[in-house]
Amino acid sequence: MKEMEKSISFDGRDIRLKVGLLAPQAGGSVLVESGDTAVLVTATRSSGREGIDFLPLLVDYEERMYAGGKIPGGFLRREGRPPEKVTLTSRLIDRPMRPLFPQWIRDDIQIVATTLSVDEFVPPDVLAVTGASFATILAGIPFNGPMAAVRVGLVGDDFIINPTHDEIRDGDLDLIVAGTKDGVVMVEAGASCLPEQDIIEAIDFGYEAACDLIAAQEEIMAELGISLVTAEPPVVDSTLEDYVTKAATKKVKAILSNFDLGKAGRDEALDALKAEITEAIQELKEDDPVRVAVAANSKALGNVYKNVTKKLMRAQIVKDNVRVDGRKLDEVRPISCQIGVLPQRVHGSGLFNRGLTQVLSLATLGTPGDAQELDDLNPQNEKRYLHHYNFPPYSVGETRPMRSPGRREVGHGALAERALLPVLPSKEEFPYTIRVVSEVLSSNGSTSMGSVCGSTLSLMHAGVPITKPVSGAAMGLIKEGDEVRILTDIQGIEDFLGDMDFKVAGTDTGITALQMDMKISGLPLEVIAKAIHQALPARLHILDKMLEAIGEPKEELSPFAPRLVTLRIPQDLIGLVIGPGGKTIKGITEQTGCKIDIDDDGTVTVSGKDSEGAKRAMRIIAGMTRQVKSGEVFLGRVTRIIPIGAFVEILPGKEGMVHISQVADYRIGKVDDELSIGDEIVVKVREIDSKNRINLTRLGIHPDEAAAAREAAAM
Repeated sequence: MKEMEKSISFDGRDIRLKVGLLAPQAGGSVLVESGDTAVLVTATRSSGREGIDFLPLLVDYEERMYAGGKIPGGFLRREGRPPEKVTLTSRLIDRPMRPLFPQWIRDDIQIVATTLSVDEFVPPDVLAVTGASFATILAGIPFNGPMAAVRVGLVGDDFIINPTHDEIRDGDLDLIVAGTKDGVVMVEAGASCLPEQDIIEAIDFGYEAACDLIAAQEEIMAELGISLVTAEPPVVDSTLEDYVTKAATKKVKAILSNFDLGKAGRDEALDALKAEITEAIQELKEDDPVRVAVAANSKALGNVYKNVTKKLMRAQIVKDNVRVDGRKLDEVRPISCQIGVLPQRVHGSGLFNRGLTQVLSLATLGTPGDAQELDDLNPQNEKRYLHHYNFPPYSVGETRPMRSPGRREVGHGALAERALLPVLPSKEEFPYTIRVVSEVLSSNGSTSMGSVCGSTLSLMHAGVPITKPVSGAAMGLIKEGDEVRILTDIQGIEDFLGDMDFKVAGTDTGITALQMDMKISGLPLEVIAKAIHQALPARLHILDKMLEAIGEPKEELSPFAPRLVTLRIPQDLIGLVIGPGGKTIKGITEQTGCKIDIDDDGTVTVSGKDSEGAKRAMRIIAGMTRQVKSGEVFLGRVTRIIPIGAFVEILPGKEGMVHISQVADYRIGKVDDELSIGDEIVVKVREIDSKNRINLTRLGIHPDEAAAAREAAAM
């Protein structure tokens, strides 16, 4: 393929698509650049495997540390287990791509995006999403594209396309919009409590920019003479489907319209009906086409039965506006909330129930040193708020091996984390590192939004002074032709058999996080806007239920949470506190039993099991770093005696010397005659010499000054 480049400009920010330069043996490859950030994206297809009954799409985002001029940390000094950001970017690429492939494809498809260069301004993730679309087209894989994605920021009152890292950090919005000509196919957003209308306008703004990138892909395709590959789905014998439809329709309708069954009863009834149909098929003649079809593919009957159930459930919603549990389209399931369900050794706990979905969130308060250090290409060096999400198999009544968190767990945890970040206190106000773990104990839809609600409860119970509580709801969609139905608070079957999973989280004044995934090739903005507006009363209803459990953050922390005290010292005195080889700071730690963290800006955070120990350590550090002035009076302790005078510790770690001539208002022969090591004496700072040595005296001290010094030392 000949080399070609296409450039698109958004307010002076260029995105360049280069083809024909790299990875010639990949099915298709494109280099996407903006600024000094460059991402190579490839798409490759290989023959399918026997027995596969799903679309085997694999998306991998690869981050190379050389892209930022860095050498990886750790013993091996090479990239190893992918950081969380890498996993999230792989998901970000997968989510808008997956619904655009014909679902009957059984060939293996792999998309690999590799960051080759990155600057401090342009994030590579959104470039990789657009690159995945074009690489797939170049690979000649059937695909309902082109698709493109852009990031939208909000700085002041202005939306901007593809903001820099600094603009994202300092702005009020971080929104990614992916779409095709048919409409929006994916939305991911974090926001600072923005009103619904602002979010809708931002999505519209981003989709228009994405359309420009779609046009750029089409222009390159035209110049290269490339057309979208279209392929007809394999011909499927409808004999089995006709048989199952006839045998199951009436009974499935009865099950789906029996609202008293509940999830367990409904699943049991559907399984029993499937078993009944299976048994009936086994009684057919061996050469009957239906029995032959089932014998040829062990999964055929299950897939057909699922499709029949899906059509009937969707028809019930579209025609009758009734859901499988009898709720109205905009109705939320029963809500209950509790706090303090575990002993206070768990610093904060919140239990959130919505229907059969149950999430237990636990908040832990740690020291600044517990913050997570990030070893990736993101400019952010650490995270002081961590949200982790666990989804054990028993939550859906299943068994499977429990391994390390998968992409789904990482993604759901990141969404809940993003939803709560805007309401967390600043590090200066609340210096703790905060970790929340959401344990999904029962799942029937929207556990990620249940995690948002449970985590809000646990943070408030832990005494974290969040600015506002956050709740969330998941919206669904059923689209049959021109008929569209938006569902509030979707449950598992509606997510599994529906066309959209749209999660909306926020406070009573605005949205903090969005995530929309589609199973169809695009959605008009007006439908998205309706879903966002329909989510608001649901969020507020859930929020009211949460506030019944706890109205505001607790004023007192758990007695088992560490106590933190902070102090700001001059940067040039950091070395004094640390001491040679860390000797001084280790000594303070051993003496007080506290942990001490010092930031580069001079912020000292002392944490201890009790506030007294922390305050004691802080007094030591404050004394070491305090700038003593001439004329100040202190109650000190004699630490050493030499022939010409005595050394007196006037502040923790800070000594001065009383010359023998300043020990008494009369002549003395030896210092030992007047003073002993360990004596407490009142002294005044006589002078600080050119070498910063403190010279003290016991002379000329007014009784009131002495009394004040003794009182200050006793505090």
